[in-house]
Amino acid sequence: MSNSSWQPAPWPPQHLSGAQPSMLAAHADRERAVDVLRAGFAEGRLAQGEYENRVERAYQARTVGELSVLVADLPQGPVPQQAQPYLPGPPVPRTFLPAPPLPAPTNGKAIGALVCGVSTFFTMGATGIPAVVLGHISRREIRRSGEQGDGMAVAGLVLGWLSVAGWALMLAFVIVATASSGG
Repeated sequence: MSNSSWQPAPWPPQHLSGAQPSMLAAHADRERAVDVLRAGFAEGRLAQGEYENRVERAYQARTVGELSVLVADLPQGPVPQQAQPYLPGPPVPRTFLPAPPLPAPTNGKAIGALVCGVSTFFTMGATGIPAVVLGHISRREIRRSGEQGDGMAVAGLVLGWLSVAGWALMLAFVIVATASSGG
């Protein structure tokens, strides 16, 4: 087809709004027209030969009106697509599913604090001080690293402090008894 068969559109399409049909086309105007043509071809609105012919004409166009004629029968923006219904396929085998996240490790010192705290019942309170020390250290590490085991550390602390308090009471009774019998 020759350029003489083109007739300028009475007004520019939406993407060229505000421009007069006789205004000289800028490179950006040509690129916008080619983008509209490319979208029309991708949507199946233009055959390959017609698409190539119109693109060639777009790059040769001198005025905005000539570009308007090339894209006048195409949508000038995104076209809403019909939503496709979700059709679930067969379930994915467990082999191909992502591995579940591993839980955070438990702090070893928190476990030690709990073991020492429970052991105070069997060691007559001898493991109370290690339970308190391990409990405080493990709670600081848990806050810093995000490990698990805070409940174990607290339980070890409580049992350790009860043991220390029991020994302090026993020592106080011994001192009071010694002072009252000797005096």
